[in-house]
Amino acid sequence: MRKAGTMDRNDALKEFHSGGDRLADLIGDGRPVELPTPDTDEPMVSRSVRLPVRTYERVREAAEARGIGVTTLMRQWIEAGLAELDDSTTVSLADVRRAISALAGQHPTAA
Repeated sequence: MRKAGTMDRNDALKEFHSGGDRLADLIGDGRPVELPTPDTDEPMVSRSVRLPVRTYERVREAAEARGIGVTTLMRQWIEAGLAELDDSTTVSLADVRRAISALAGQHPTAA
């Protein structure tokens, strides 16, 4: 059952292409929507990626565990992979310290 004042996609397209005002009225009657704040000032390009459901679920879980969005995590992984290809890539000192700290915890020093 459809809410009063709504139309399905096909009806909306027909109304739009017919030049009628009903679609404009529906849009004009809508409530303002708060858009998410971008996580970067750098212009972005949107791309569609097809993933198996299980892979996507693993990525979503990993992002959730880090408290970030799925696309932010994917972008970080892509950037890290590209950094592996480029020996001149600059990394942050904080990332280097975290890596050294993690490695030091794995290999106790000899006394």
